Amino acid sequence: MKALNNIYKRAKAQPKHIVLAEGEDVRVLTAAVEAQVQGLAQISVLGDSDRISALAHTEGLDIQGVRVINPERAVDAARYSQALFELRKNKGMTLEDAQQRMKSPLNYAQMMVHLGDADGSVAGAVYTTGDTVRSAIQIIGMAEGCMMVSSFFLMMLCEPFHQLKGGVIFSDCGLVIDPDEQQLAQIAMSAADSAQALLNEEPRVAMLSFSTSGSAKHAAVDKVVNATARVKAARPLLAIDGDVQLDAAIVAEIAERKVASSATQGRANVLIFPNLEAGNIGYKLAERIGRAEAIGPILQGLKKPANDLSRGCSAKDVLNVIAITVVQAQV
Repeated sequence: MKALNNIYKRAKAQPKHIVLAEGEDVRVLTAAVEAQVQGLAQISVLGDSDRISALAHTEGLDIQGVRVINPERAVDAARYSQALFELRKNKGMTLEDAQQRMKSPLNYAQMMVHLGDADGSVAGAVYTTGDTVRSAIQIIGMAEGCMMVSSFFLMMLCEPFHQLKGGVIFSDCGLVIDPDEQQLAQIAMSAADSAQALLNEEPRVAMLSFSTSGSAKHAAVDKVVNATARVKAARPLLAIDGDVQLDAAIVAEIAERKVASSATQGRANVLIFPNLEAGNIGYKLAERIGRAEAIGPILQGLKKPANDLSRGCSAKDVLNVIAITVVQAQV
């Protein structure tokens, strides 16, 4: 767990203010208290204050160090509503619409991040991925140079039997269903930036396919080849191979035989899947059969950190995402 331990160390060294939109969920509230105790972040949780207090009492959670905000009665509600109105009035939003939408903890959390009142947000234990991503795009906005939001899983390969050790970025496994070559190139560049930020090492990107170096001819292969060319043109110093099969991406001996002048030399730490179908299957195979720990999905491509959770998450999963969100906010 060296890579994950390093993320926790970096979070503790420079804690940020993280807002959790679903404070009435026991998993989220438990993680909030633990993050505060460990010194990972300053935490705000959103929801009905009475319900959160009652939940904390029932679960034996000390929430004294956690800031609890009820968006329906918050002192900043008017300011946030006005800010949302200014952001969305050209899309037909009225001030009354903005006031109503600011009663949602999800929208309130994203506005805290947008206005700099928090450094990052975490939601998705209750809200759907679609709702979480849509709110983040509309309120926080896209990072400069990014045309889309995508996601990644940080896969931790730390068991004694794992030949590939440490943290590996899998992208996109949770959001973009069938990216075209331009979108696939954007996913690759965003994932490379995520690897640089979280793994604290140079990204080595493999653009995965069922073909290696043109061994198969198909439109699906052409998409990967063309996307790789776009990335090389935009990031000439980035180590990237594509089209490449998985074994040639992560096994040095196979890369030496199958990939002429491999930039990653079979040591890729960023695996880019050609579509969501392959990515979702790939990360779940690694998790369920390969016994890798999957952390995410983590969002990339936004102006400021706003992350999504699986609705089946545990308190530990929430805590891991909080730590990652802090490190994203640091960089």
